[in-house]
Amino acid sequence: MRREERQQLIVNLLVENKTVDLDDLADRFAVSKMTIHRDLDDLEQAGVLRKIRGGATIDAGTQFESDFRIRERQDHDEKVIVARRALEFVEPGMTVMVNDGSMAAVLGEMLLEKRPLTLITNNSAIIDRLKGENGITLIALGGTYSPKFNAYLGVVTEEALSHLRADLAFISAPAVSGRLAYHMDDDVVRAKRAMISSSTRRVLLVNHKRIGHTALHVLADLQAFDAVITNRTPDPAIREEFDRVGIPLTVAA
Repeated sequence: MRREERQQLIVNLLVENKTVDLDDLADRFAVSKMTIHRDLDDLEQAGVLRKIRGGATIDAGTQFESDFRIRERQDHDEKVIVARRALEFVEPGMTVMVNDGSMAAVLGEMLLEKRPLTLITNNSAIIDRLKGENGITLIALGGTYSPKFNAYLGVVTEEALSHLRADLAFISAPAVSGRLAYHMDDDVVRAKRAMISSSTRRVLLVNHKRIGHTALHVLADLQAFDAVITNRTPDPAIREEFDRVGIPLTVAA
């Protein structure tokens, strides 16, 4: 079996199970543990996974978010539920910003239902899907392409956003705790903050599994958003905290 094929099978196992065991992989593929170590090193360097003692995981950590290619294959039904509720905030004729991320990519495709729209995005999946669509004025943000996030980021992206204004911005976050949203990557944080600053209204999209977790960088105070949408009612204590500080939490069902 070629190395590339074996590494793709490891990725497939991670999508299914979220973690893999070093010994199990060596037995499964009939190779040495050192070979599996090298495979995991390659995949970690590519940002696909993070190594842990005795194996690897794609679960997010405070400094790690899994590769877009993995995230787009996870929790699709839940993403559709959140995106469908988010779509209710959009009216034809609006200028809408959508950030990077696999949940945002699902929403981006749904925006075709609300044409005509002007859409501003750095999300490569949305750009590829919506370019050339009638009724969509697509403003594709340039910048440095990040394969890990499948998005354009950096100074060029932020400068472009400083010259634009949207009626509505959809921002996604991989971690929310207390009254703060977090992200692991500083380039992504700056792009999201630029979108927040360049929009009149803002909606935060977050998977319920990510509520109660933190990451390396503070992205924003939740009170910066007009609404926070998740896919399932969080722990009662967390819901109570949202209510206490007056943050509007919408559970898409």
